[in-house]
Amino acid sequence: MIVAERYHDISCGHRVVGHEGKCRFLHGHNYRIHFTVAAHELDEIGRVVDFSVIKSALCEWLEENFDHKFLIWEKDELLTQLQEIAGDSLVIVPFNPTAEHLARYLVETVGPEQLKAYPVQLISCKIEETAKCSATYSL
Repeated sequence: MIVAERYHDISCGHRVVGHEGKCRFLHGHNYRIHFTVAAHELDEIGRVVDFSVIKSALCEWLEENFDHKFLIWEKDELLTQLQEIAGDSLVIVPFNPTAEHLARYLVETVGPEQLKAYPVQLISCKIEETAKCSATYSL
């Protein structure tokens, strides 16, 4: 299998509800998000897809929707208070915003929608919270 990969860096905040350590507090990361796309066959030039497609479809989606925002679970007990002070900078998500859940959301929800015009599929996403800590979701 031949795949194409591209990564993108964003900064955003979150908190992990129920975490036993420091991650239960409001905090942020400089995330590095790796996208891996695959196609059933190479295009006429010999590519899975031009890297600019990954940039425009996925990296720019991250910029518009997550960069410099705060991800908060719709069931987080702090949601109401944070909505009062944070306004548009909050992104309410239907999951506890761990790296693992974010990776799965990008592969299962964002990827299919953003890539529907192209003959490729987002098959994997790796989320680096730090240079030492990452989570990957693959189909």
